[in-house]
Amino acid sequence: MEAEDCHIRIDRPYYEHRKLREDFYYEKPKKANAAKEWSENFRPKKFIVSVFPVFEWIFKYNWKKDIAPDIIAGFTVAIMHIPQGRMAYAMLGNVPAIVGIYMAFFPVLVYFFFGTSRHNSLGTFSVACLMTGKAVIEHSDPSYFANSPEISNGTMTGEPTGYSPVQVATAVTFIVALFQIAMYVLRLGIVSALLSETLVSGFTTGAAIHVLVSQIKDLLGLSIPKFKGNFVNIYTMIAVFERISSVNVAALIISAVTIFTSVINNDYLKPIVAKKSPIPFPMELVAVVVGTVVSKYCYLVDSYGIKVVGDIPVGIPEPHLPPFGLMSSMVVDGITIAIVSYTINLSMALIFAQKLDYEVDANQELLAMGAGNIVGSFFSCMPVCASLSRSLIQQVVGGVSQIASIVSCAILLAVLLWIGPFFELLPKAVLASVIVVALKGMLLQTLDFLKFWKLSRIDALVWATTFLSVVFIGIDIGLGIGIAMSLFTIFVLSFRPYTCLLGEVPNTDFYLDITRYKGAKEIKGMKIFHYSGGLNFATKSIFKADLIRLVGVNPQKEVIYRAKLAKYLDRAEEKSKKSLSTKLERVQHKVNTDLRCLILDFSSVSYIDPSGVTMLKSIIESFMKLSVPVYIAGSKEHVYEMLTKCDPEYCKNLGFRLFPTVYDAHHYSTEIFRTSSNSSISTIKI
Repeated sequence: MEAEDCHIRIDRPYYEHRKLREDFYYEKPKKANAAKEWSENFRPKKFIVSVFPVFEWIFKYNWKKDIAPDIIAGFTVAIMHIPQGRMAYAMLGNVPAIVGIYMAFFPVLVYFFFGTSRHNSLGTFSVACLMTGKAVIEHSDPSYFANSPEISNGTMTGEPTGYSPVQVATAVTFIVALFQIAMYVLRLGIVSALLSETLVSGFTTGAAIHVLVSQIKDLLGLSIPKFKGNFVNIYTMIAVFERISSVNVAALIISAVTIFTSVINNDYLKPIVAKKSPIPFPMELVAVVVGTVVSKYCYLVDSYGIKVVGDIPVGIPEPHLPPFGLMSSMVVDGITIAIVSYTINLSMALIFAQKLDYEVDANQELLAMGAGNIVGSFFSCMPVCASLSRSLIQQVVGGVSQIASIVSCAILLAVLLWIGPFFELLPKAVLASVIVVALKGMLLQTLDFLKFWKLSRIDALVWATTFLSVVFIGIDIGLGIGIAMSLFTIFVLSFRPYTCLLGEVPNTDFYLDITRYKGAKEIKGMKIFHYSGGLNFATKSIFKADLIRLVGVNPQKEVIYRAKLAKYLDRAEEKSKKSLSTKLERVQHKVNTDLRCLILDFSSVSYIDPSGVTMLKSIIESFMKLSVPVYIAGSKEHVYEMLTKCDPEYCKNLGFRLFPTVYDAHHYSTEIFRTSSNSSISTIKI
């Protein structure tokens, strides 16, 4: 490599990594003593505010300016809670309709004190309710469903358990609460990262299909059994087609009218109203009220056999402990619901926080949800989660804080105490229609598959696998398969590190991929190998294979060739030296004889383990036997420490020569060349 061929701009002397540490006084950070640090920094007031965030903002609340918008937002959200929470989504959980209002009251009061999101509207959420409903069906005593008009033969298979649907639901809620609080104590808010955007989209879309299928019987007025276990959607659809001739025409008409008017309102009337008023037209509440009135005065139950909500108790329920004997069999359901509901809740909280410029504490949200579910489990509640539609409305109509939730709770308390029985004759077809219309946004997520397909085939595979397994197998199994697929893709991608050869951009200190940047020129006699990813026992073979492929030299094979030829030469007679020399030249020609220096760019190496270090030692020694020095450039501090720690004597006397940047390694090799008596770097001794 000629000196004039090096188009490098030298603005400073080169640094080796060791010298860099010496000159700039490197000091390894000391491990913090968490207990000591906590005790030194503990402040009672700060601790109370961190546990009860309400005390941080309530004293700064602008009552004159913000109370009116919060009252309007609370009133609007309460109106949405009545048809959605009170009745529609409670049906998904296979519990009495009044449970939905309990969920919008007790946990919400707790969240007011512990939550950090100003706009999340806690209560019922279709996916969480559906997952709870699955556990309710599996663990409730069949006798509680035997008298249901939904069961055509008046019986339901299964062993008696002695537990009512509400007891099972509260057991699930308690498990969810315990898991969320445990996550808070262990600071595991990051666990939500396991559910990527791709996974959540596929999962919620598949769950929406489950919700849709579960409502077909009420939309058509059919009586079909409740199925347990996996493949519920398949069994349900088979049962629907078997009984399709028994469709209740009156229920079908009610469903069609409700869906049609709701869709017209959402797609056409709502945008017009939004231009003139921030408060949306409460179409769902109107549908519920009109449906109840028509059912009562047109005698739909007696005349047409329409199924209605039925008995709705009045008043606040007495607190009861959840059945602890049932909880050991609910752990899987509880953990699954806890992670899903927390992820959805946190995602929405972060959306509003980013939009309106305030902070949300991910771990504090775990405590808020866990505490809300603990209290809810004593008052006949299913696990709560924030609803996107209600939360969005709470923000759009001007809600400023969780005082809007307190206003909503006050209105719902009136419903609990006095208004509840009015809705006893509400047709289930109306509630099913309300649910189906609300699913539109989630069902449209099927288009996400095309988006992910264009961006990444692997992400599209995760989406499709999660969606199909949720739809055809089951919600919990599908979620597990989706998480496994996500982890598998991460594992696979870690085996596909990005490797390339770098070239120098003349008159700069830039070194870029020569296959992508035509302005980057490969330096004569020098190869700069770039590796991006982890270097460990699992990827060391990939590193070595890519290095040999791109550099064009297999040093170990070349050493073997030369050793064999040297052996032949030693044994040969003088008359055969000429032919052996020719053979030597022919074998040496297989090697890139222009290679005089190899630089390994480790600027993107995230981690290296002892197996990776051992492999590097082997590679360096092999190239050194060919008189080709190997320099390591740009390694992060923790990578540098591993390189020097694994074999200090080797590093000190022979092995790794490390530089903070590729520029320094290139600069060093150039200086060595200039001072060398031979123009070939292959004579450099290190």
